[in-house]
Amino acid sequence: MSQTVSITPTGAVGAEVRGVDLSALDDQLMAELRSAFAEYSVLFFREQKLAPEDHIALAESFGEINVNRFFPQVDGYPNIAEVRKEPKQKANIGGGWHTDHSYDQIPALGSMLYALQTPETGGDTLFASTCAAYDSLSDGLKDTLAGLNAVHSSRHVFGNNTNQPRELLARFNNADAAVQDAIHPVVITHPLSGRKSLYVNPGFTLRFEGWTKDESAPLLQYLYQHVGRPEHTTRLHWQVGTLAFWDNRATWHWAVNDYQGQKRLMHRITLEGESLSA
Repeated sequence: MSQTVSITPTGAVGAEVRGVDLSALDDQLMAELRSAFAEYSVLFFREQKLAPEDHIALAESFGEINVNRFFPQVDGYPNIAEVRKEPKQKANIGGGWHTDHSYDQIPALGSMLYALQTPETGGDTLFASTCAAYDSLSDGLKDTLAGLNAVHSSRHVFGNNTNQPRELLARFNNADAAVQDAIHPVVITHPLSGRKSLYVNPGFTLRFEGWTKDESAPLLQYLYQHVGRPEHTTRLHWQVGTLAFWDNRATWHWAVNDYQGQKRLMHRITLEGESLSA
């Protein structure tokens, strides 16, 4: 018998999905979840009990897994990246607005992050809708952005010359492989929803194609502030057993680093995407 699912929007972006066991999905449930993912861009699931094999099977039901070349892998499960912060560690991974893998020629679809250990207080993740942010731009600025491309890179984050804290670098791998640069439209048409989405982010976008960094900075900073406005965002409070599945083409996220002295352990699987177009 199919499970009875309730889907409750969480604001400008995202929806909480109740009444579903992610380790036992049938075709009808998969169809409901695919539709909800296209509509809400982030899905939040509570009280899940997923073994690594369940997590992998869930991801594979949505697409091909992208093995992250920079994050440490879970022992015995190379398809799963480990996102860990120890009590003595000050810096965290993802502690600022960003979109994963925008530095790739074919960016990742999104990620499924599963909570194994959470701090007693803090450790939330913020999500922002780049589609809602585009919709709320003026027609004049939309016209200005139409036809623009932006340059994205991994070098300054994961490469040998990064300014990341030393304790954080110890948790990244393959700095020599951080040579990815990519050019994508500033405004993309989302491949699932058909909505327009602002595809730039503070983490990996360097400049507009054909512009210098100095020329690009004022407009990029305006767009960054605009996307991060409260009316475009939602906040997820993690609990053990929570899984978030987000779409990189329609969202940003920010792992809030406000739980010093506490441990946080997550497993992440990223899914391959497709070429993006305006």
